[in-house]
Amino acid sequence: MTTATTTATTTPTRTRPTVLPFLLRRLPSAIAVVAAGSVVVFALLRLIPGDPAEALAGSDAPPEAVAALRDGLGLTASPVSQYLSWIGSLLTLHPGRSLVIGGDIATLVGEAAGRTLLLTTTAVLLAVVLALVVSVGAELVDRRWARSAATAFATLGVALPTFVTGALAIIVFGVVFVVLPAGGVPRDGLLDRPDITAQYLLLPAVCLALPSAAALTRFLDESVRTELGQPYATTARALGIPRRRILLTQVLPNALPPAVTVLGLQIGQLLGGAVIIEALFAWPGLGHLIHQAVAVRDYPVVQVLLLLSVVLFVVIQLVTDLIHANLDPRIRLEGAR
Repeated sequence: MTTATTTATTTPTRTRPTVLPFLLRRLPSAIAVVAAGSVVVFALLRLIPGDPAEALAGSDAPPEAVAALRDGLGLTASPVSQYLSWIGSLLTLHPGRSLVIGGDIATLVGEAAGRTLLLTTTAVLLAVVLALVVSVGAELVDRRWARSAATAFATLGVALPTFVTGALAIIVFGVVFVVLPAGGVPRDGLLDRPDITAQYLLLPAVCLALPSAAALTRFLDESVRTELGQPYATTARALGIPRRRILLTQVLPNALPPAVTVLGLQIGQLLGGAVIIEALFAWPGLGHLIHQAVAVRDYPVVQVLLLLSVVLFVVIQLVTDLIHANLDPRIRLEGAR
């Protein structure tokens, strides 16, 4: 009788990398993009034909009033001095006052940003839920008609622009059937009656979410199908593991990291689409404010809002990269080499 002995071998465990080094590697490029964006925004507004002081003072204003307004705007200083003064005011959180709309710019932007944040957050949640339900649901049903329905939803959602779906939603639900408010915000504010706020928020949030939900559905559906064809999924099916379990516990987690990157891009698209949706539904957010400021040539407000949009895009991309790295540690491992 022989006795077989086995020797246990130990392998060193690799420490799971942290998010901090990943973040520190990307911060310099993010700061550089914001700095370059500030220069571009500052330069573009000064390349617009005409004198901002004359546009704000009006065509009938006397030269003395125009000169005084130009001096008050700081337009008599050199461009470098104007840029440094503007950046300094932003860094101290005192961007100045609106010349036409009226009021402190920080207050105007802060109030509008809160409303836009509520709208876009709701739209993002709706887009994610719709994409998961449609794409994963089609694979769970595993029928041809379900996949066709998912494809039709993705195609229509991408093809129909937000101003079309917004106008249709207002006509159907705000005019014909009158089941939801056609626009505006609650008279007593957004926080006083959450149930009333939800009624005002539903139509613009759904219309804003549909294109992003459709794009995310198309990408997630393709990613899930690709993962279902991988060897690990085929092996799991051969072992008799139910399709539903394979899909939810193995395939979906592996399909999510690339979809997160697409979601980050779609959030940027949501911010751009918010301009149209807020105008359609009279939602007083950042999109409505920038539309109003451009219409009346309120240059200080436009300048701040354009730079804020650059900052938001950079922050969204940075957060998306962090979430992607957290879901897929290989990204951090590759970057650490």
